[in-house]
Amino acid sequence: MDKPTIQYIIEEAIGSGIEEILIITGRSKRAIEDHFDRSIELEFALESKGKKDLLEQVKDISEMINIHYIRQKQPKGLGHAINCAKSFVGNEPFAVLLGDDIVDAKTKPCLKQLIDVYNEYKTTVLGVQEVSYDDVSKYGIVDGKHIENGVYKVKNLVEKPQKEEAPSNIAILGRYIITPEIFEILDNTKPGAGGEIQLTDALKDLATKQAMYAYNFEGKRYDVGNKLGFLQATVEFALKREDLRDEFLEYLINTIEKETDEVALTKEDEIEI
Repeated sequence: MDKPTIQYIIEEAIGSGIEEILIITGRSKRAIEDHFDRSIELEFALESKGKKDLLEQVKDISEMINIHYIRQKQPKGLGHAINCAKSFVGNEPFAVLLGDDIVDAKTKPCLKQLIDVYNEYKTTVLGVQEVSYDDVSKYGIVDGKHIENGVYKVKNLVEKPQKEEAPSNIAILGRYIITPEIFEILDNTKPGAGGEIQLTDALKDLATKQAMYAYNFEGKRYDVGNKLGFLQATVEFALKREDLRDEFLEYLINTIEKETDEVALTKEDEIEI
């Protein structure tokens, strides 16, 4: 609609109490930096046209939080991207939010849920949910033991296993709180699946050195890096908007009825043949 996916992620971080953000980008991603920067020309144009609501939205975006940027010069994997943040993070635990994952949590932001778990256990926490066993090959999968209230003690991690080899259907879904010891491990992690430096491989090593937990967070996760996931997120977020819901819902109902009728006619034609 009228908000890029990266803004939903930044808003989740802000809502979770994060005060400093580093966005790791690649080539041709300058639009992200421009989105969160001030646009004097746009502000002037909106003000001159009396569009005060839009003007406030534009100003709010540029004043959200302190955002820093660094480029991952080569696409060497998630582990490599995170290692680019080493000097920014320093010797502190830090949160990772992947740009392809939006979580619609009703009561508490997904990242805040993980922070609360970290505050109790004081070690790395992985954001997870159950997925279909048919989909486990798409994710890093947790081999662990449920201990309390959606918290799992991690014994091992398996990157994108086949269905028959998966230790569980508990998948890591784009949210992490990680201790700084991960950087030394990433410095020495060799390329894994796809020839990339995999974060899961580094986390697997970290789990042998310190306790690690996974938390089954509340909220619906959308994989907007997937075409179907992007469409689902667009439709469902639109239906939450008071200014769009009624007309859009009517459009969807009419479209579904039309498509259903066409499918029914096609089936009748096949039967006649």
